[in-house]
This record gives sequence, structure tokens and C-alpha cells, in this order.
Amino acid sequence: MKTLLKNAREKKGLKSRELALLLDVDQALISKFESGSRKPTREQVVKLASILDIDLEILMVAWLKEKILYELKDEEFAIKAMMVAEEEMRYYATPKKKVSTSLKKMLDEIDNLKSKLDKFREFDSYRIAQALELEYTFESNRIEGNTLTLRETDLVINEGLTVSGKSMREHLEAINHQEAIGYIKHLMEKNSNLNEREVLSIHNLILRGIHPEDAGRYRKVQVMIKGSSHMPPQPFIVAKQMEDYFFWYEANKKALHPVVLAAEMHERLVTIHPFIDGNGRTSRLVMNLILLSHGYIIANIKGDYESRMEYYQSLEKAQTTSNKEDFLLFIAKIEKESLERYISIIGV
Repeated sequence: MKTLLKNAREKKGLKSRELALLLDVDQALISKFESGSRKPTREQVVKLASILDIDLEILMVAWLKEKILYELKDEEFAIKAMMVAEEEMRYYATPKKKVSTSLKKMLDEIDNLKSKLDKFREFDSYRIAQALELEYTFESNRIEGNTLTLRETDLVINEGLTVSGKSMREHLEAINHQEAIGYIKHLMEKNSNLNEREVLSIHNLILRGIHPEDAGRYRKVQVMIKGSSHMPPQPFIVAKQMEDYFFWYEANKKALHPVVLAAEMHERLVTIHPFIDGNGRTSRLVMNLILLSHGYIIANIKGDYESRMEYYQSLEKAQTTSNKEDFLLFIAKIEKESLERYISIIGV
């Protein structure tokens, strides 16, 4: 870096004192920068790049390299530590994309609705919440092919009845999903951080009694998604991709709008498809855990043909083209509709 600074200064025809004046520092400090005995601050690096017409990325990389060498050059395990940190740093350094005008407009409408709802939280009712959570269980299972009606789902969950003509799996799917909703509400109330243990626990609840050997465990076989051209990753890299999934979450959880964060975490999880079964339900529960944790309400994707096709098509576009706009807009629309309905129910 020291050679880079001196060469750039001389190329610009600036004397040390002139550069010091432009940078608003003592001339002696410029000499120390160029000799390597002192390091500029980050703010000074940005100013130097502008004054000396040096590419900011080139100068910043040189500056960071010297900082790292200064801190770690005498450490015995420095190289191993850097190798371990490399993948994680790649996720923390992921540039943040700006949202589109259409999505920004939708998010503003959602936040206006949430602000309206926040003023009337005292009108929240356990019975209303219970009814909406029942609907969520019914619709989320219907997306996956469960044939229980809303009324039958209620009888199974709240009355403990067995519905004639329906399979044991369908009964367990209803009971398990309702318990999983209770679990994510528990995590929200505890203000628990989303991590691997919690996601595996959610999945364990979803498949409990259905595939006990696979419940809460990553798949060990390759899978294909019926009706989709997206091919999930090979089983031997699932654990690594899930590690990256949580790195991404930590890097972005404070930078993104909660609805966008929730949608991204849904899409990323179902794209990895880490489980042999129950990926969709688990992904939607993770999405709704994030929404609830930020004061929003459950985004309930309907299981009718039209809604299901819109959901699947926007999801597949995100998975196969890396264009997530349609999926983000779809989830935002569902959250907006869910907020509007909730507000109309409580009559505010």
C-alpha cells in the first residue's frame, strides 16, 4: 500500500505537503503512510482514493491486507483460521440489492397496515388467533396435498376426532403442524435467535410419527421435486449449504425489510430442500417465525389451485433464474392480504 500511495501521489504531481493539506492531516503523517510506519483510517483511505485517482477497491484491498497481516502474521494458526473464515466472510460481504419500485410500494403499504394494527393490539383475541392459525394449518397442508377440509382439520385438532376415509398421515399432518405453530410462537416469545437447532426442531415436529427416522435430520439421498425443473443439491453438500444459509441470515437479518428477509429465508431453505419430506411446511413456518418476531402476522398462502400455481411458479422462477422479484412480490402480497383481513376481523 505504501508504494501504491507514493506512486499515485507522484503521478498526480502532488508534494507531500499538498496532499496533507487536501487530506487535512500533518505532512509528517503522509510520510509515515508512504513509509508504512502508520496506517490510514478507513475514512482516510476513501479520501486518498478520491484525491489520488486510485480505484477504491484496489486501495481498500491493499489496506485490509496490511491490517490482517499486522494482526495475524505472528499467529501460529493464522492460515487455518483464515481458511475457516473465508466462506463465512463471503456471506457477510454479500452486496445488498435494492428493492424494486413495485416491491418498495408494497412494503410501504404493509408497514402502514402494521402501524394501524399496532394501535389496536388490545383488540387481539385468543379465539381470533386460534381460528387464523387453524386456517394456516389447513392451507399449508392443502398445498402439500392433504385432503382434510377446514372443518375436518378443526375436528382433528380441537376435538381429537378421527375423520372416516382420511389417512393416518393426514391426521398427523394436521396435529403436527398445529404444534409447530405453537413452537414458533414460543420461540418468538423467548426472542430466540433463528439457528440450525430451531429449524431442525420445527422439522422434527412436522414429520413426527410420519417419518420418525427422518424427522429433524438432513436427507441422505438425492431427491427430485415433482413438477419442478429445479434440482436440489446432492445430499453430501446439504449440511454445508445449511451452514451457509445461517451465515446469510446473520449477515442480512438487520439489513433487509422483515418481509423480504422472511421471503428470502423461505425461498433459500426450500431451494436447498434439506429434508426428505416436509420442506415446504418447514420453510413457511420459518418465514412466519421471522414475520411474527418483527410484529407482523402469519402470511397464509392459500392451497387452492390458482394460489398454489402462482406460488410454485414464482418460486421456481427464483430457483432457476435467480430472479426473485416475483416470489418476493408474491409473499408481500400474501402478507398484505393477511393484514387487511385481520384488521377487518377485529373491526378497526
